[in-house]
Amino acid sequence: MTKRINEPAIPCLDLLRDLIGVASYSKEETNAAAVIRKFLKTHKVTFETNQNNTWAKNKHYNFLKPTILLNSHIDTVKPVNGWTKDPFKPTIEDEKLYGLGSNDAGAALISLLATFLHFYEKEDLNYNLIFAATAEEEISGKNGIESIEEITSSCAFAIVGEPTEMKLAIAEKGLIVLDAELKGKSGHAARNEGLNAIYLAMVDIQWFQNYQFKKINPVLGPMKMTVSMIQAGTQHNVVPDLCKYTVDVRTIPEYNSEQILEIINDNVKATVKARSTRLQPSQIEKDHILVKTAEKLGIEMFGSSTLSDQALLKIPSVKIGPGKSERSHTADEFIYLSEIEEGQNIYIKLLEQIL
Repeated sequence: MTKRINEPAIPCLDLLRDLIGVASYSKEETNAAAVIRKFLKTHKVTFETNQNNTWAKNKHYNFLKPTILLNSHIDTVKPVNGWTKDPFKPTIEDEKLYGLGSNDAGAALISLLATFLHFYEKEDLNYNLIFAATAEEEISGKNGIESIEEITSSCAFAIVGEPTEMKLAIAEKGLIVLDAELKGKSGHAARNEGLNAIYLAMVDIQWFQNYQFKKINPVLGPMKMTVSMIQAGTQHNVVPDLCKYTVDVRTIPEYNSEQILEIINDNVKATVKARSTRLQPSQIEKDHILVKTAEKLGIEMFGSSTLSDQALLKIPSVKIGPGKSERSHTADEFIYLSEIEEGQNIYIKLLEQIL
């Protein structure tokens, strides 16, 4: 592994290497959690655990003060086809660290941890800090951040680490996945008989493609609905009597789940069921201290269409971290070392103005 001269100046970089070196797929994060806990023990940081979730409080935590949550996730997706490198062997080439989870969201995780350690022993802070390395983010699993709601809900607000090029996401779309089913009538394909369920579904699908919700969020833009899966038919000469399709609905705060489902059910013929409505959109107030501080530092702000653990937090939150979202879940995933340095510096500057 080729090292650059100033590489040791990056706090927690070896931790990221260690995390890349162990498989940590969603629901299989035991080894990654052990790596985090070993690191905290080495640095004499007291921590608590729940399943594969680990969190720690600053040394002079004061229950009378509000608390800021610093959160990112330890799980990854499985490596896609096309990797030319070993996804579990951290490799540095041309100022880039390659490895599965390096960009999403290992760089944000270690940058937030380095920030937490920077403030860990400081006294007389205006806020407490809790650093939380959580599981199952990639599948929005119930054994991830949602399982430590007692901890997160006690915080005043949260900074969630995800690859955003250190731009501040002040709003995030939610997600509803719909399963739809249309029934027709079977018949022989060679004769004019039966009622083709695929043709019935085509009318619905065209509605999903063309419908525009009236309300638009000023940061996130409009709602977005995408028919992403369809299943129908048993063989070529039988008119299908059943068609099932799936719709990915990206939601905005202007509509609650009940309103969205009512509009859809009023306009399509299918029987529509939501798998879950727990992944809610979020938006932080423009006058929040995090937003105001980011404005002073000249940090660019945006609305995010991709989902994160923000959807499961019941406190105000923003999303910000080193790396690019486009690199996530891709072959030969990497993070620039300079992005990690920048991430740590911006996190610290942001919190210095608040703490």
